[in-house]
Amino acid sequence: MEKLISAKCNIQSVPESYILPPETRPGIFIVPQFETIPVIDLGGETTADRTTKIQQIMKASQEYGFFQVINHGVPERLMRDELTVAKEFFELPAEDNASLYSEDPKQSCRLYTSIDCVKEKVHFWRDNLRHPCHPVEEHMQFWPAKPAQYR
Repeated sequence: MEKLISAKCNIQSVPESYILPPETRPGIFIVPQFETIPVIDLGGETTADRTTKIQQIMKASQEYGFFQVINHGVPERLMRDELTVAKEFFELPAEDNASLYSEDPKQSCRLYTSIDCVKEKVHFWRDNLRHPCHPVEEHMQFWPAKPAQYR
């Protein structure tokens, strides 16, 4: 648990284990500026629409590396609620999440930092909570108990 970034509340500088050696850092790239990013509209029903959307996603991924999705069917309130509960989860005291922490990538529900904290020479600055979701009935029992609305 002490490896989690979220458990380090008084960090004054970046720990050495998170700093890439100069020779492995990305170089200075000139990044073109765009007025807008690609927007993929998932609304529509026909097979032709589906093929067009797949092509749009592939093109945006190749040319920009990211895109915005609209009309995806996920209610805005659900997205806000998910962000709220995720924030609450990562702000919980470490002892509340200790049972979820694992460095075993085969653990189905696990809280961890970086990608492979044990083997990496340089860590990634992030904490993750990973668990399966489908079918919900089979997995929900392993999800975090706190915050209560997570389940």
